Amino acid sequence: MPDFDSIGEDISHCRPKVHLQWASGSQPVRKLSVVSLLPQKLKDFVEESVRLCRPSNVYVCDGSEAENSMLIELLLENRTIVPLPKYQNCFLARSCPRDVARVESRTFICTTNRRDAVNVPRGSVKGMLGNWMSLEDADSAVAERFPGCMEGRTMYVIPFSMGPLDSPFSKLGVQLTDSAYVVCSMRIMTRIGTKVLEKLDSLDDSVNGVGYFVKALHSVGHPADGPVQHPHWPCDPDRTIILHKPEMNEIISYGSGYGGNSLLGKKCFALRIGSSIARREGWLAEHMLILGVTNPKGRKRYVVAAFPSACGKTNMAMMQPTLPGYKVECVGDDIVWMRFDRNGQLRAINPEFGFFGVAPGTSRSTNPVAMDTVFKNTLFTNVAQTSDGGVYWEGMDKLEPGVTVTDWQGNPWTPGSTPAAHPNSRFCTPAEQCPIIDADWQSPEGVPIDAILFGGRRPSGVPLVYEAFDWKHGVYVGASMKSEATAAAEHKGKEIMHDPFAMRPFFGYNFGHYLQHWLSMETASPNVKVPKVFHVNWFRKDDQGKFMWPGYGENCRVLDWILRRIDNEPGTAQQTPIGNVPTRESFDTRGLNVDFDGLFSVPIDFWTEEAKEVAHFLYEQVDEDLPKDIQDQINNLFSRLSLYPRN
Repeated sequence: MPDFDSIGEDISHCRPKVHLQWASGSQPVRKLSVVSLLPQKLKDFVEESVRLCRPSNVYVCDGSEAENSMLIELLLENRTIVPLPKYQNCFLARSCPRDVARVESRTFICTTNRRDAVNVPRGSVKGMLGNWMSLEDADSAVAERFPGCMEGRTMYVIPFSMGPLDSPFSKLGVQLTDSAYVVCSMRIMTRIGTKVLEKLDSLDDSVNGVGYFVKALHSVGHPADGPVQHPHWPCDPDRTIILHKPEMNEIISYGSGYGGNSLLGKKCFALRIGSSIARREGWLAEHMLILGVTNPKGRKRYVVAAFPSACGKTNMAMMQPTLPGYKVECVGDDIVWMRFDRNGQLRAINPEFGFFGVAPGTSRSTNPVAMDTVFKNTLFTNVAQTSDGGVYWEGMDKLEPGVTVTDWQGNPWTPGSTPAAHPNSRFCTPAEQCPIIDADWQSPEGVPIDAILFGGRRPSGVPLVYEAFDWKHGVYVGASMKSEATAAAEHKGKEIMHDPFAMRPFFGYNFGHYLQHWLSMETASPNVKVPKVFHVNWFRKDDQGKFMWPGYGENCRVLDWILRRIDNEPGTAQQTPIGNVPTRESFDTRGLNVDFDGLFSVPIDFWTEEAKEVAHFLYEQVDEDLPKDIQDQINNLFSRLSLYPRN
């Protein structure tokens, strides 16, 4: 264990540059490297965590290319990753087969009072909108897992910024981890290193209040019994746990090295802790993409869209429009932080720095922009490997003749057998490489938002697009979202699940309070101009089980109609009980062979049952915390449905 007296001396008297040195056995030497003087709160956080985890070394990351190269060499030597010589600076990691997705069932919000964190459902009903753990039980869980968990490893200190460093929207964090894979991934997904430390050092409690950076402690862990079964990917899947303490701005993650379980700037900070901070400070942290769309007249608008994981956010964010004269540019594909400016305009930033996209289904035909983005400076995880030094996954372009495939678990693969790539396999790639990245994607003041879209995988009953009547109705539309389960978490099958605002796994506080916070945005200040709200569904199927809408680049036709609605163009909408749908004349289907009436039909029997089921869900799950405005929206929908003629 490092000598705290000498650590303190290093921190107090030195500002050495980082020189990562390697000792035998692929471990950094027993030496604390610091970028600059650590602020006292960070120094306290590191020292407290060192006492708990007992690493062999502490290393403060500077975010440099040289540092990244050395960490990549370490990962190659440990066989955590393998090179992909077909591409430029790309690597493949294969995780432990039991560590492949978010573990929602073992993810907790930890608060003094349960009701601050989660809704208290009626009776003995199981809550579906988050898991609560007391602070005392959280401390016990840490005490059972963390003591000595980093023995023989290096503790990496990662100072990172969610959002551009010069943006008033941005927030700082520091993640401590024993995974070099996490360091390399966080370098892609966030802004890390010396400049973040300098920014953190310039802040004091008067700027952001107590805890001016989010503390994030992560360890891949050690199994309690027996040796590590996958030495190249240590983890402890039987005891994995992810804890969030929004009252303290703290995240603690143990046992997993994968995705949102270990890249703590992502769902843990940007959404769970972020949404709690946003509520306190009067803004929104949401599971949304951001895109800019320019029409043939040259007018540009920005749109955000909330879809559950693996439901097409990246595809939409990187859309190549098929309508002549349209242009789409990407600001972000997963997370948005939004607030109203002094003029009442909603503005948004993408707090991330990279894309952590689902690989299967991505191809030249579905997302050519992504394919032009990911084959440079990318960490792939759990995709298949080809004999010519490349990667492969389901839905990708055809293999070249003579090329063989090794599946995501390292076994020879035969087409038609088991999946070559895990359904939740990922690419982690820098956003700046995207050929259609928006010029203002790092704008400190954010981009102006004119429309909010909600959507999910709904095979029946739900129109391609409909518009909410007003802001309160729009909040209800977000609250009533449902979608087929995906492989992004541990769910199985194609069960239709409630996923309000696409945030069901990511709420940082009570969903009823979250709804009230959204409702309050309309009157946040006298000059607020709330955006129009829409719901989209690319996944409706016909009686033969075939998708009714081609999707992908053709989705620009939906954006075309949305832009017309933003401009209040007359004759573009017809009212239905659930919202406004396009008129036949206003929706461009030229060149497509689609069933317009089927795509936009609103079957009253279906929607009556849908309204009953959603109302039951909201009343049962949210109970006394359900805002009156949402109760009114439920009643209004039933009233409209009762007055509408049956199909």
